[in-house]
Amino acid sequence: MGQVVYIDGKFLAEQDAKISVFDHGVLYGDGVFEGIRLYERNIFRLEEHLDRLWESGHGIALRIPMTREDMTEAIAETCRRNGLDNGYIRLVVTRGSGTLGLSPFKCANPSVFIIAATIQLYPDEYYRDGLTVVTTAHRRHPPDTFSPRVKSLNYLNNIMAKINAINSGTQEGLILSREGYVLEATADNVFLVKKGVLYTPPVYMGILKGVTRDAVIELATQEGIPVREEPFTQFEIYTADECFLTGTAAEVIPVREVDSRCIGTGRPGPITNRLIEKFRSITGVDGVKI
Repeated sequence: MGQVVYIDGKFLAEQDAKISVFDHGVLYGDGVFEGIRLYERNIFRLEEHLDRLWESGHGIALRIPMTREDMTEAIAETCRRNGLDNGYIRLVVTRGSGTLGLSPFKCANPSVFIIAATIQLYPDEYYRDGLTVVTTAHRRHPPDTFSPRVKSLNYLNNIMAKINAINSGTQEGLILSREGYVLEATADNVFLVKKGVLYTPPVYMGILKGVTRDAVIELATQEGIPVREEPFTQFEIYTADECFLTGTAAEVIPVREVDSRCIGTGRPGPITNRLIEKFRSITGVDGVKI
């Protein structure tokens, strides 16, 4: 049996779930999205995801054509109709159909679609042993050109970095700022541990304010682990005691090697493992039950 997809108020079989070729989300990447996890019928941190969706929409002058309450119910019902207890939700708002010109004002109605499916980004052994990562050649667009805080449909910067990482034979890639500071991985936030202190790049450097990132910062603070949001370079990662990535799909995943440099002992460290355990303990309870 195929998936059921929500599009603009209707629940459709996947083979019938279509949008117009004139949708500006397709033509120009004009739209915003969220990736959200479902754990044990709990939509993890849904309120935080909706906050970010509305902020992203506002940032590009895109009106979200639903109330938060209706959006919440549409997400929950999509999960129910797909019989999911655990899974991944892709929530997308496009500018809608318009003319072949760039102007968003020729698009009368934004479009919303929701996909709910299962996901496993990495096999279990990567959570046990850690990822190998490379610094990619593709620098992040600076925040004075377009804010990375907007989770937009235009992901080419990240996609090109991902191609670079895959072609290098690694599982992930780091993206640097034009000044050479570490910002993010291709789809995840970056953390390192040095002498018991947790470091991550600050949002103002030009990174996405990750929901999982924020959860990990909260958990670390509760555990008494000092957290510093400050810029760092590749050297700080090479000489770190531990390194890990966070993201909705990846969750919390260790890094064992960056640019052929072993990180710490080359195995997931104690703080990384502790935060993985703590994160997993809240996934089924911190959110909205369906």
